[in-house]
Amino acid sequence: MADFFREPKGIPGTTAKWRDFNSSVRAEAHGRVNLIGEHTDYNHGYVLPTSIPQSTIVKLRLRPDRLVSVQTDRGLGRIEYELGSEKQTHSWRDYIQGATWLLAREGLTLRAGFDLTIQSTVPMGSGLSSSAALLVSLLKVLRDGHDLKGLGDLEISKFAQRIENEFVGARVGIMDPLAASLANEHNALFVDTESLRYEQIPLPTTKLDFVVINSGIAHRHSSTGGYNERRAECEKACELLGVGSLREVKKVEDLDALPDLYRRRARHVVTENARVLEAVEALRRGDCEKLGELFQASHRSMSQDYDVSLPEIDAMVAIANRLPNVFGARLTGGGFGGSIVVAVKAGHAVRVADQIARRYREETRQSPQVLVPKA
Repeated sequence: MADFFREPKGIPGTTAKWRDFNSSVRAEAHGRVNLIGEHTDYNHGYVLPTSIPQSTIVKLRLRPDRLVSVQTDRGLGRIEYELGSEKQTHSWRDYIQGATWLLAREGLTLRAGFDLTIQSTVPMGSGLSSSAALLVSLLKVLRDGHDLKGLGDLEISKFAQRIENEFVGARVGIMDPLAASLANEHNALFVDTESLRYEQIPLPTTKLDFVVINSGIAHRHSSTGGYNERRAECEKACELLGVGSLREVKKVEDLDALPDLYRRRARHVVTENARVLEAVEALRRGDCEKLGELFQASHRSMSQDYDVSLPEIDAMVAIANRLPNVFGARLTGGGFGGSIVVAVKAGHAVRVADQIARRYREETRQSPQVLVPKA
């Protein structure tokens, strides 16, 4: 794989050079769909996301005081606070306050306040990294607007994860911010989350398209607790096995001594890591049938071993898998709602997406949203 994404070891503070208070700075980060490799990143495993067209754009204008003023396009209201007065609110405001809190904690003092405007087309609670797209675009615009030298894209990914872990209260892994920083729509981003080595794997676009459909059932990792519970269960499995992470487990048979709950959780992670490696090789060969089989196996594992699917999600995956020109479908993202990703024969994405959405709506009375292909 490619060399490490190299960054300076030290991160100096802000420079003396400041932008004009009348000028504005803009940054953008896209959402992601994880093709395969779910709940493996916080277990030091492998992931395989790619970018989606939907994105978050943040614009910043400096102001001559210490006030931060934020306005969004999602009817969430305006927030204001003073730099240095950040407090957890257990709401979306924590993503903004968490960013300025962490920068100050790391010695990257923001010496002036600023106005932010946020526009996003990444659906919230869709399992497509709306929070990572927000945090990455926010950190990039703060870097550029405040001339924070040395804060590279990999460091921004790490900071975004820390904001969710330490301030928001969601114990997410590194995959989402890495994808928001580094992924693109022409490749799958193959990441070893233990070493942070990564490689761009070209997608066989003459053979393969992807469909992404939001189920209409939103999730919130920081409030539902399910995501944090799964992480805690994996940590308990590691304790019982005497290993530092589930990445160290090479064979499913090594899990036989675990109690049933922990065995199932660990089995998903171990087999999912193997599926990511197989999926990478399938993409290299252009073997779409194999990729589809891996999608289906991944979904079964997420539903039966990891218990993060829902009856409605299972229904939508089953609808997709019954259609012609579909190689395979699976739940994507952390689960407990969100979206599915479907591997389809090239040229058939629009028709397949319409069929899935219509039949899912009829069966479940939910309101699906086709996100890829974008209308």
